Amino acid sequence: MVTKTTELPVTFNPQNTRAVDYEKDLGDPGDFPYTRGIYKNMYRGRLWTMRQYAGYATAEESNARYKYLLAQGTTGLSVAFDLPTQIGLDSDDPLSAGEVGKVGVAIDSLEDMERLFAGIPLDEVSTSMTINATAAILLSLYLAVARKQGVAFNKVRGTLQNDILKEYIARGTYIYPPAPSLRLVTDVFAYCAREVPNWNTISISGYHIREAGSTAVQEVAFTLADGITYVEAALAAGLEIDDFAPRISFFFNAHNNLLEEIAKYRAARRLWASIMRGRFKARDPRSMMLRFHTQTAGSSLTAQQPEVNVVRTTIQALAAVLGGTQSLHTNSMDEALALPTEDAARVALRTQQVIAYESGVADTADPLAGSYAVEHLTDDIEEQAREYLKKIEAMGGMLRGKLKPDTCNARYRSPRIVTRERSKRRSKWWSASIVFRSKRKSR
Repeated sequence: MVTKTTELPVTFNPQNTRAVDYEKDLGDPGDFPYTRGIYKNMYRGRLWTMRQYAGYATAEESNARYKYLLAQGTTGLSVAFDLPTQIGLDSDDPLSAGEVGKVGVAIDSLEDMERLFAGIPLDEVSTSMTINATAAILLSLYLAVARKQGVAFNKVRGTLQNDILKEYIARGTYIYPPAPSLRLVTDVFAYCAREVPNWNTISISGYHIREAGSTAVQEVAFTLADGITYVEAALAAGLEIDDFAPRISFFFNAHNNLLEEIAKYRAARRLWASIMRGRFKARDPRSMMLRFHTQTAGSSLTAQQPEVNVVRTTIQALAAVLGGTQSLHTNSMDEALALPTEDAARVALRTQQVIAYESGVADTADPLAGSYAVEHLTDDIEEQAREYLKKIEAMGGMLRGKLKPDTCNARYRSPRIVTRERSKRRSKWWSASIVFRSKRKSR
């Protein structure tokens, strides 16, 4: 499956390409507008975090998988929670029937969280938690485990997804209306700024928007529009821009169109830097840096000939690295069929390691800078994303605006194989969410 934002010419040359103003459009790596990356030496200084997403069944079983991944060389943990945990249900709630431990690990108590991280020192590993509606609660449990381990909060490192807006757009696992949900988000901003300074308080997610059917341009535009909304909410709550913005992070998808994906990340960095400096008057350079995690495209995986998924994942991972990601999850070849086996998870991790240590692409920052095709695509994606942002503002912003039904239908214009297994899982997921929301409304 390949989606294209722009049809490229057969060849690029100075006559059909806009001249690049190096200082204005690119800059050196580590300098505004961060088109070429947020660090001067990029991966020559430190490789991206190899953060494999995992979690299933019980806390003990997930703990065993984390230890396996760490032993294989993963450099960060990423926790998948099951659907009941995501929408605030205990495992013994009748609405949880059939979903406990299915798409992630079940966490009902502090004891569960202690078992999840048993034998894993929280001052030696960073942890990402994919949790939104109940994010504040799961962060509290994680910090309680850190305290029991004797780890000071300023030594705790990791990321909370905490992105409730994309739940209304693309996933559906929200509990509360938007206004109180945003209050929970900004309360986490404020608390962590005071108490947990090395914790990324949000991971604003374009990944799920892309999986729901958006194009690369829409992924950038809707994600940054969500980011603008969170910044505005934090400012309205009385926070200072440079107190919370340095810990904002993002989460993007990686699809098969290699050049477009590389350009997408570069365009997103440049656009966010200009928004933060121009619109919100940020002064701390860290507030302007778009730091992001990438996951390869789950929607591109097929149940048929699953070994070919290794090739897809490799191309997607390469795009993320060439685009300057800060951390990366590579999907396993068998994820269109079931939870990954250990062997498949190891191959997925090895894919990152081969790119890091054997391909040479990490030897210099932004190695494709100056490419006619990449610079053209970067400009084009940024320009189109700006147009979407203007439309969203005209509709009243992400909280008031309503996306048209045809804005996120790129997946239906792309040739793809839809597996019965994936369709069944998606149907079950949404059915459980709809039942929960219907019961909540009836109260």
